Amino acid sequence: MSRFQKLKNLRKQRLHREGTEILIISAVLLLGLNGLVYWGCGFSILFYIVAIISIILYLLMVNFFRCPIRHFEQDSEMIVVAPADGKIVVVQEVDELEYFHDRRLMISIFMSVTNVHANWFPVEGVVKMVRHHNGNFYKAWLPKASTENERSTVVIETPEGDEVLVRQIAGAVARRIVTYAKEGEDCVIDEHMGFIKFGSRVDVYLPLGTEVLCEIGQRTTGNQTVIAKLPEL
Repeated sequence: MSRFQKLKNLRKQRLHREGTEILIISAVLLLGLNGLVYWGCGFSILFYIVAIISIILYLLMVNFFRCPIRHFEQDSEMIVVAPADGKIVVVQEVDELEYFHDRRLMISIFMSVTNVHANWFPVEGVVKMVRHHNGNFYKAWLPKASTENERSTVVIETPEGDEVLVRQIAGAVARRIVTYAKEGEDCVIDEHMGFIKFGSRVDVYLPLGTEVLCEIGQRTTGNQTVIAKLPEL
């Protein structure tokens, strides 16, 4: 499927599909709670307090599952784009032992509960591997979270032949990882790779010699911020 066809099929949604069930159930429960308070107390101070708290809680949930429509407008050749909203917390060479078994440049993005939690493909190409690992739920910013927490690994081969590994990592609060990538399928930068509920981290492993275009502490916008440029083979 061509890039144009893939982009035409992208859903233009304002709320992510992963939040549909939670938002519906939450709305029913909150309406029920407010109904009970009204039935017992009428339009009392307690009713208004409960109503205000309910509205605030629901708006926070809606904010969490928001899914802005974004399109990468630049040339995507050899470019690595941030797969998530958040903050760069690691830029360093590490040993990657799951797939490459050699030294790689790792760039990590930490997502707080206020960030958009959709994850995008950081490069274009073909999905070579998708693997999910059960594990612990340590705080996502700890180094051991990369190898010991519950996580999903996606490997993409670019048209130029570079291989890029993306790892979705669950944290102490985020306990559900959803990965849409399928082995053998083409992927484009504007396409969602997955979703992590309630804050976590995404690691990107790149070939040595990659030009780093970001720095620790920098805020990223998923599918918009260019974080690196791959080396020519």
